[in-house]
Amino acid sequence: MLSRERLEIIKQTALMEKKLYVSKLSEKFDVTEETIRRDLEKLELQGIVTRSYGGAILNTKKTNEDIPFYKRSKTNIENKKYIATKAIEFIKEGSTIVADSSSTVLEVLKSIATRSDVTVITNSVEVLQELNQSELNIISTGGAIKQRSLSLQGPITQSTIKKYNVDIALVSCKGMDINKGILDSNEAEAEIKRAMIKQSNKVILLIDHTKYDKTAFVKLFDYEGIDYIITDEMPRQEWVELLHSYNIEIIN
Repeated sequence: MLSRERLEIIKQTALMEKKLYVSKLSEKFDVTEETIRRDLEKLELQGIVTRSYGGAILNTKKTNEDIPFYKRSKTNIENKKYIATKAIEFIKEGSTIVADSSSTVLEVLKSIATRSDVTVITNSVEVLQELNQSELNIISTGGAIKQRSLSLQGPITQSTIKKYNVDIALVSCKGMDINKGILDSNEAEAEIKRAMIKQSNKVILLIDHTKYDKTAFVKLFDYEGIDYIITDEMPRQEWVELLHSYNIEIIN
């Protein structure tokens, strides 16, 4: 069994049983307890569990943790690159895009850096820094810089976004809950993303599998606001049925 598959099963076990035991998981998967501890450490970094003596417990409370961009950019990097390969299929010749400041969206834009036919409007400071020598036509939203998220925010940012009508919005989120919707950890950033999807003909949500069944502080939008979800793994059947009921196409 691949480590990613084992990690997904452990996550689902945590969601159902609320508590995990290193010894039991070690026996179940026939791996060392140290391997299981590393798996639990990964789940803790994703905010799914809190490690305890001999195991871990499921995190059930909301979180307003706003993880710095440099940490987010180094998390699940291979999954984000995989998502990027799927997302670029939607970017046709002459496409106009509004892009948020998430690390996953950055991977998409890095993948099309040689596309001189594409225009990108973004509030991402990292995009402006890393892709300033690319062939992309990049328009900065302007606004106040938030160093922690490396994003531009505030009234100027929103005003700029509202000036443009674009083909595609590329956005991500901090978590998704079946009952609560699509969630984020920062209110100011959430307002920017809401403005982005209003100006777009097609809204694409980019999320890796760790975002399912994860709560966060602020509601971004309801499922009606999304046309496509691009992810690295198909969610469980309950999610598939819910998303399809809103005519959301899941791509992985």
